[in-house]
Amino acid sequence: MELHILLIFMIFAAILAIEVKDLLSSVIAMAAVGFALCLAFLILKAPDLAITQLVVELLCLIILIKATIKKDLPLVIEGRWLFNTVSTLVFIIVFLFFSYIAMKELPVFGNPTMGLVRRYLLEEGVNKTGAVNIVSAVILDFRAYDTLGEVAVLFTSIIGIMAILRRKGRKEILEEDTNGK
Repeated sequence: MELHILLIFMIFAAILAIEVKDLLSSVIAMAAVGFALCLAFLILKAPDLAITQLVVELLCLIILIKATIKKDLPLVIEGRWLFNTVSTLVFIIVFLFFSYIAMKELPVFGNPTMGLVRRYLLEEGVNKTGAVNIVSAVILDFRAYDTLGEVAVLFTSIIGIMAILRRKGRKEILEEDTNGK
């Protein structure tokens, strides 16, 4: 049930991001989609994906807000601070509500919910993979595609951040030198 509500919220926020007139509100609406996806991963019991999504979402949000705040501020200029404040508070309340629901679904710390999997990995991990280190065997053999996906997401986010925050490129410097002379 919670997952369905989150999916409806994500669809609504994505449509809002497309339809709103200013860039800053669009960025915030897309951040709402990303944070809701993070909560959906928690509900689906994938905390590693939730952490990766949260890190990437926070970095992208900070960079996109930095990029758009200089170009587009119609809500602040028009004096709609009451709407901004109320919509921010509503978003925070909805986010905290779904966070509470997602956290209730997590198993109690120390609860052996994965006992069979743990036992299988400890008993058969070395024989099946030939690795001496069982942690490396789990990460690189049993969960190789998951690890590859997480590394790809983090690598892509780092490349995106570097592209946005980079200084002037060689071509721009050469153009300034030729135009300035």
